[in-house]
Amino acid sequence: MIDAMRRRYFFIMIMLMGGAAAWPRWAHAQSPPSVYPDRPITLIVPYAPGGGNDVLARAVAEPMGKSLGQPVVIENRGGAGGAVGTRQVAKAAPDGYTLGLGGTGTLAIDPTLYPNVGYDPRKDFAPVGLIATSPLIILVNPSLAARNVQELIALAKAQPGKLNYASAGPGSGIHLGTVLFADTAGIDLTHIPYKGTGPALTDLLGGHVQIYFSSLPPAVGLVKDHKLRALGVTGLKRSASFPEVPTVAEQGLPGFEAVLHYGIIAPAGTPRRIVDKLNAALRAALDDPKVSGHIATEGAEPLPMSPDEYAADIDREETKWSALVKKSGAAEK
Repeated sequence: MIDAMRRRYFFIMIMLMGGAAAWPRWAHAQSPPSVYPDRPITLIVPYAPGGGNDVLARAVAEPMGKSLGQPVVIENRGGAGGAVGTRQVAKAAPDGYTLGLGGTGTLAIDPTLYPNVGYDPRKDFAPVGLIATSPLIILVNPSLAARNVQELIALAKAQPGKLNYASAGPGSGIHLGTVLFADTAGIDLTHIPYKGTGPALTDLLGGHVQIYFSSLPPAVGLVKDHKLRALGVTGLKRSASFPEVPTVAEQGLPGFEAVLHYGIIAPAGTPRRIVDKLNAALRAALDDPKVSGHIATEGAEPLPMSPDEYAADIDREETKWSALVKKSGAAEK
């Protein structure tokens, strides 16, 4: 009798919930949450293979996969300065299985550089954590009569607009880092954009341009062989790759900092328990001396953050770099 009453009650409840069509929803609501992750995770790098973003993503992907019990697979989706791949992350299901490599270019520069970038860096992502930051290094052709930052500033002030600098392209971190330097120093430099670091360094070596704010790895051999002269690094402290090169801040521009940030993001709406699990795996990777050592050889400094700290970092960086994009005139109309 009791069992029959229970069956009748169960049938009535199912009908009230929408009949047979409600059964899958009811069953799903009653089932225990699946263990995350239970399949491979995709980490979208919004640039071509081989660049600094790609190297840092690969440095943490394998150890994160070991911590999580599922592989983290890199997928390169370049285009529009990183905006294409980042847009795909923003539109992905918020289930923790699609992540993105976020950086200064995609989260702080592109939203102002491109009029219809397709995402909001503050609203469309759940920040997982910062991987590392990387300063730039000011390189000059040895023929330039400047051996330090102060001499470079003095030379530029004596010849307004006569000194030129190369960039890896309009709106790139290298371009805007130079804009920030010129603005802070009160000097006028002429911009000559290139399509990437390789062509820019080639013309710097040939004396066709005079100044280049380079990422650190390609600069090591060129400075060591005295083919180019290093005047300063743009971080707040000296780089382990160039311990003998003083910072710009040490050379008359107190507080000057122009560093590139690299982190991991998930689509907005990703459950916090998943974000926290990913953050823990990222921190464990960065705590591994082999991983942190590899990152250091790339001229970057590991800098783990909580999801909330990384969200605040994204906000600060976008505010800073968007203002520079507008000032530089690089924004597309």
